[in-house]
Amino acid sequence: MSADSADGATVVEVVLVKGGRTKIRYDSALMGDDGTRVTVRAPWAGAGVRDFGFVRFEPGDLFTEHYWRDRWYSVKEVRAADDTLKGWYCDITRPAVLTGTELVVEDLDLDLWRSADGGDVRRLDEDEFAESGLAESDPQAAAAALAALDELEALARGDGFGTLLT
Repeated sequence: MSADSADGATVVEVVLVKGGRTKIRYDSALMGDDGTRVTVRAPWAGAGVRDFGFVRFEPGDLFTEHYWRDRWYSVKEVRAADDTLKGWYCDITRPAVLTGTELVVEDLDLDLWRSADGGDVRRLDEDEFAESGLAESDPQAAAAALAALDELEALARGDGFGTLLT
């Protein structure tokens, strides 16, 4: 993988791991790294359209993704091709690990959505989290994941991540 893109931005390969397997890999542009938070930007990396019922991710969407080395989540701002803000999709993860130009993030199944206007804040995939067995295999990680989801929900219902992302 090249370390720089045609426009001069450093290319970071995001590797999303779930259940011990790589779920998806995609290239992103490094927007910032302050030693704790890594921010990248990438177009929608999924195949085609993904309609959740409350939001659609589709080709042309642009994700600005914030990952932390010391927090159990990531926050992804989602914009349509016309730059309209759709909202924020948050993944509960183990702290991110950046090695060279590879950013590895382990997804722990729990997610949170906040719409652009803040009127829709919802927890997602709690059933998948319960079925994952993490509470039994790694109780400390499960507790950290649930605490992270609570923290994100409080932020989403409050200032909408403003203080978190500044």
